[in-house]
Amino acid sequence: MPQLPTAHFESASTLAVVMSSNEPLLFLSDDLRIIVASASFCRAFEIDPASVPGKRIGELGDGEWAMPRLASLLKATANGSASIDAYEIELKRPNQKTRQMVVNARTLDDGDLDHIRLLLAITDVTEMRAEARLKDDLVRDKAMLLQEVQHRVANSLQIIASVLMQSARRVQSEEVRGHLHNARHRIMSIAELQRQLSTSAGGSVELRAYFTQLCQSLGASMIADPERLSIEVKVDDSTVVADVSISLGLIVTELVINALKHAFSDERTGTIVIDYQSSGKDWTLSISDNGIGMPDGDDAPKAGLGTGIVEALVKNLNSEITLSSGNPGTVVTISHREASGLRADMYSAA
Repeated sequence: MPQLPTAHFESASTLAVVMSSNEPLLFLSDDLRIIVASASFCRAFEIDPASVPGKRIGELGDGEWAMPRLASLLKATANGSASIDAYEIELKRPNQKTRQMVVNARTLDDGDLDHIRLLLAITDVTEMRAEARLKDDLVRDKAMLLQEVQHRVANSLQIIASVLMQSARRVQSEEVRGHLHNARHRIMSIAELQRQLSTSAGGSVELRAYFTQLCQSLGASMIADPERLSIEVKVDDSTVVADVSISLGLIVTELVINALKHAFSDERTGTIVIDYQSSGKDWTLSISDNGIGMPDGDDAPKAGLGTGIVEALVKNLNSEITLSSGNPGTVVTISHREASGLRADMYSAA
C-alpha cells in the first residue's frame, strides 16, 4: 500500500485529534474557514457537525460567533503579528443565557508549509465567574457584618463604662471607687480599640494614627487639666496586622493609665511619651514619663492587675520588657527582635 505524503499524514492526524478532543476546539484556515470542529464544540454550542466544515467562524449558529474583534485577533494571529491568550468574550444566543467564554488561539504547524492553520480553544467560564462573584459578595457581606459587630461591641462597652461610672459615684469606699474608675478606663480604652479596628482597611493598622487616637481617648477620660499633663506620640510609619495592634494598644493603655495615676502626684506637670520604631521585623515600643520615677525598696508598689496584663501581652508578642529610670521619670521599653522567634508574617512595616 502506498504511503501518504508526510504533509497529508500530519493533516489527517491533526483532524483526528481535533475531532476527538474533549475540549471545544476549532481547526481554522488562515481565512478563518473551519476545517473541522471537535464533537465537544458542536455539543456545547448545539451546532450540527455536518454544517460546520467550510464555514467561516462568523457564520456558525445564528451568527452569534460574528464578533469583529475576535475575527481581527484571529487574522492577526494567522499573520504572526499577535496571539490570543485568554481573551474573554460574551456569547449571546437567541433565547439563551449569555455565556462568558475564554478563547485561546495558536498557529499550528500541520506539515503544510504553504498554508497557515489556526487552533482555537474555547472554555466556558460562566459558572466560574458566577462563583467568583458569589465569593466576592460573601466576603463583602462578611466584612460588613464584622464591622457592624465591632460597632455594637464598642457601643456595649461604652454602656458598661457608663454603668461603672454611675456605680462609682454611689459607693462610699474610696478603694472600691478607685477600682471602679480603673475598670471604666480599661473598658473605655478597649472600646476605642474596637472603634479604630472597625475602620481599619485590609486587616492592617497604621500605628501612628492608631496610638494618637488611643491616647487622645485616654487623655480625654483621665486628664482633667491638659495644661498640666499631656501625652505625646512619636511613631514611625509602621503598620501591623489587627491582632498585633490589639496587644500593642492594650499595653499602651495599661502603661499610660499607670503613669497618669502614679507618676504625677502633688499636682506636678509632665508629659507621657509613646514611642514606636521598627526596622524590618524588629521593633521597639517605649512609654516614658518625666514624673517622680519608680520608688524602690519598701516603697515600691506591688504588682497589680495592670502589671499582669502587660506581662502577659509582652509574652504573647515574644518580646522583652525592661524598666529603667528616665532621669527624671520612668521608661518602660518593650522590644522584639526577629531572633526571638516571632512569626515573620505577623508584622509588616511601611
